[in-house]
Amino acid sequence: MTSPQPKDFKVAIVGGGIAGLTLAIALHYRQVPAILYESAAGFAEIGAGVSFTTNALQAMKHIHPGVFEAFERACTVNGWDSKRDVWFDYLDGTADHDREAFTIRTGLGQAGVHRAHYLDELVKLLPADKARFGKRLEDIEVPATPGDAGRLVLRFRDGSSETADAVIGCDGIKSRVRQLLVADDNPAAAHPGYTHKYAYRGLVPMAAAVAAVGDERARNACMHMGPGGHVLTFPVSGGEQLNIVAFRTTEDDWPDRERLARPARREDALRDFAGYGRIVTSLLRLTSEELSVWAIFDTADNPPHTYYKGRVCIAGDAAHATSPHHGSGAGFCVEDSAVLADLLADEHVRTPADLEAVFAAYDAARRERAQWLVRSSRFIGDSYEWRAEGVGKDFAKIEKEINERLSIIGDVDVAGFCRDARADLVKRLESQLKN
Repeated sequence: MTSPQPKDFKVAIVGGGIAGLTLAIALHYRQVPAILYESAAGFAEIGAGVSFTTNALQAMKHIHPGVFEAFERACTVNGWDSKRDVWFDYLDGTADHDREAFTIRTGLGQAGVHRAHYLDELVKLLPADKARFGKRLEDIEVPATPGDAGRLVLRFRDGSSETADAVIGCDGIKSRVRQLLVADDNPAAAHPGYTHKYAYRGLVPMAAAVAAVGDERARNACMHMGPGGHVLTFPVSGGEQLNIVAFRTTEDDWPDRERLARPARREDALRDFAGYGRIVTSLLRLTSEELSVWAIFDTADNPPHTYYKGRVCIAGDAAHATSPHHGSGAGFCVEDSAVLADLLADEHVRTPADLEAVFAAYDAARRERAQWLVRSSRFIGDSYEWRAEGVGKDFAKIEKEINERLSIIGDVDVAGFCRDARADLVKRLESQLKN
């Protein structure tokens, strides 16, 4: 963590999910003036289980020890001691037996949290006066009035406005900040693309899962592969619940791109996975009769060509919304927060004139890695469904691809990312002074 220096600027963070909240926490403990603006009435996360990999844990510790401690309190690992280092056991989901096709092991294993539980822990680290709720962003403008010259004005749907020297959009896949940032140069990048996958999500009592599929398959993370669909499970809520996510690929378009979820029924899921084996069918029968089916969107088709423009930038899902097949989207959001916080807290950054260089250094540090994740996640999702080019149903090839890509994700030095970004920032600021 860098040493606090007086900052003659104020940062506005738009969005209070994992990305926005970890960034706000990081800036608070680095004494960088920042306010978080959230459209909802309070902090909230959509979805149930989310995984983290070792890179994310590095980023949590780098941001603030409390962020990692919050993860530890919310985290659930595999239930068997012999499987603590297992990422997933991979099975042929069409078979009735439960023998593994292969197993992926990592230094961390499967580390899942319930999104809402983790957010509840994170909220404790941010003073209440650092957040404003009910603030849905409509526009960002630079007024011509002398008193606010150079300051950005955030205009909200409730008619209110706030000023800041920089705006960081952490407002998710349908980001308003991204729309405002890229609209002039690349309108398509403002709209996420449908991956032609959708998912049924369910949380079921662990006792019921054990009764249905046995202790080993219920209490430990499993990936059930199949043609055009796959089902993943891992324990959450301290092992009291099993998180079930059943993905299906379709040629049809999503009917309403303004709504990422629509109602469904358990019988729809069972019909989609007709022909799969006993374990998959048994798991789906445990879900609620009334379900939601979630469209899987990402930014792979039209990635933003930049993560900043002037003193406005985007981070987290607003910049690189990814499909969930690598289990690393949230972790990359936390990486963003670590890098951005160190740049903004750097001793060479003191005035609004320095902020564009901050965002340029952030863009250079993060965009290539983050956009790789979005593309790779699509490939891995197709690998689970035996439809990835050059891989098909060859289990050895699928295993090889997973291991190689997990290494790119997790075998990194997050503190090194931050040091390199700060070194780049200093060069940019020196060049700015010369010019």
